[in-house]
Amino acid sequence: MTVLPADGLPLAAEFSDPSHEQWQRLVEGVLRKSGKDVTGTAAEEALSTALEDGLTTRPLYTSDDSSPATGFPGFAPFTRGGRAEGNTAGGWDVRQRHTLTDPARLNEAVLGDLENGATSLWLTVGGPAGIPAAGLGRALDGVLLDLAPVALDAGGELDTAAKELLRLNAERGVADESVRGSLGADPLGDAARTGAEPDFEAAVRWAQVCDTRYPGLRALVVDALPYHEAGGSAAEELGFSLATGVAYLRALTGGGLSVEAACAQLEFRFAATADQFLTIAKLRAARLLWARVAEACGSVHSGAQRQHAVTSSVMMTRRDPWVNMLRTTLACVGAGVGGADSVTVLPFDHALGLPDAFARRIARNTSTILMEESHLARVIDPAGGSWYVERLTAELAAAAWEFFQETERAGGQAAVLRSGAAGERLAATWAARSRDLARRREPVTGVSEFPNLTEPAVEREPAPAVPAGGLPKVRRDEAFEALRARSDAQVAVSGARPTVFIAALGPAATHTARASFASHLFRAGGIEPVHDPVSVDASTAAEAFAASGARIACLCSGDALYAEQAESVAAALKTAGAEQVFLAGRPGSYPGVDGYVFAGCDVVAVLSSVLDRMGVA
Repeated sequence: MTVLPADGLPLAAEFSDPSHEQWQRLVEGVLRKSGKDVTGTAAEEALSTALEDGLTTRPLYTSDDSSPATGFPGFAPFTRGGRAEGNTAGGWDVRQRHTLTDPARLNEAVLGDLENGATSLWLTVGGPAGIPAAGLGRALDGVLLDLAPVALDAGGELDTAAKELLRLNAERGVADESVRGSLGADPLGDAARTGAEPDFEAAVRWAQVCDTRYPGLRALVVDALPYHEAGGSAAEELGFSLATGVAYLRALTGGGLSVEAACAQLEFRFAATADQFLTIAKLRAARLLWARVAEACGSVHSGAQRQHAVTSSVMMTRRDPWVNMLRTTLACVGAGVGGADSVTVLPFDHALGLPDAFARRIARNTSTILMEESHLARVIDPAGGSWYVERLTAELAAAAWEFFQETERAGGQAAVLRSGAAGERLAATWAARSRDLARRREPVTGVSEFPNLTEPAVEREPAPAVPAGGLPKVRRDEAFEALRARSDAQVAVSGARPTVFIAALGPAATHTARASFASHLFRAGGIEPVHDPVSVDASTAAEAFAASGARIACLCSGDALYAEQAESVAAALKTAGAEQVFLAGRPGSYPGVDGYVFAGCDVVAVLSSVLDRMGVA
């Protein structure tokens, strides 16, 4: 009888375990073949990826990458989940968001969602972006309120909306102890969005009501979305959420609630992005950090954070919006694996206006497929024990805690919002990220990468105006969207897009890579490449350029052919009327070449200058 070794792999038992140094030497050899002569830790660093907040993702993690003890699900420090059973009992709460302002239309939409997979509702009430509080009853006609919790987003109309929701529950026979959901009081979040001075009085009063009469209803939400939507990093989002949560704890305990009761009134809302591992780490780090706050308040067992994850609006694109379905799926994976209690998947057409029925169906079905077909909720903390995720969780938590302490030293969340310090910090973070977006170091598929200029625009009914006056809202596609809008305006005026002539030199094997690179780059700005004929030289370039109807040209080939032909072909193109000649490749000394396009160049600046030269408004 063969006796298996402890690891159960008899073949592996015949070989000695490789060392980290052996792996590094193999990496050195691969990098050397690509032209990078690095050794030791430098080889590993060459394969590492820099993240925001000073974090770095390394290519390899092992058992030597220690992290603090995470305990068990349902127990402090709650890194592995706020409940012992996680989401295994019934999956996460599928919370569908609605912003329709007509109660009758809203009722039709919510009933359709609840009948087809949604398990709770997130409604905007009051103001120009929501239904009137008096219309809440019509909007919820036919909704079983004891089975479908309602989360409100009422802003300054909290009192009216909360009273109406509780009146409806009582009118429909729902016992006080069976009322569930969230009143959504968030004075600091409202201040971040509108610039108004936060008023805690109503939030504290409703928390007292919920604590005494409605044990299943939470009064406050700590909404970190305004900071994410203003361009904040993961650590900044977490740090501001901690500062907000601490401010609410102070207000609630000052209003007579115990620490335990105050913690029970809070729900935390975070953004989930297509970077699924960062999303997983962020949700786990958020629970770890809040447990630390609860411990400092003398009630460590009250630190089980209730989390609502919302797929990021910053990552949603207006061009090629179908790709947003993939982005939101990855974000939902991150939210589910990260242990979110409720998940809202924004419809793929969110950036275009009000979603249609198809978009809402795809959004709610994203969660359904991940839970019912992929079984994502059947394992508690599936990322637990991953050396990478555990290390990323610990490092992100450390960065967020440091930022939280900075915010507290500056006077707390209300103070940094009032002084403008929060906005300045977020603007600096977004400016750095915008530089990476402009250089396509952070690619946006369908926008900065692989754009499709022939795809018809997706039209939607405009969404109601949202409150403004506070922190800005940003999108990853905004710089490229501005360029595409200029191109669209040119089409509207002249019937044709601006064009660029691709002057490919030599055989296809030599020029295809750079010709494809240049074509995608110019399309990102709405400039249509003309690559006809397949290849040109000094004797044919002028005639081909004239036939193309373009005003600018881009040379595409290998470095050897550039040395032989770039100068003569550029001269021929200029003679034929080319106003500007680019070369696809690293900058060099080529007479007649006006600019260069290459991996890492400022694509937005290049394309903007080209459109300026063409006179595209």
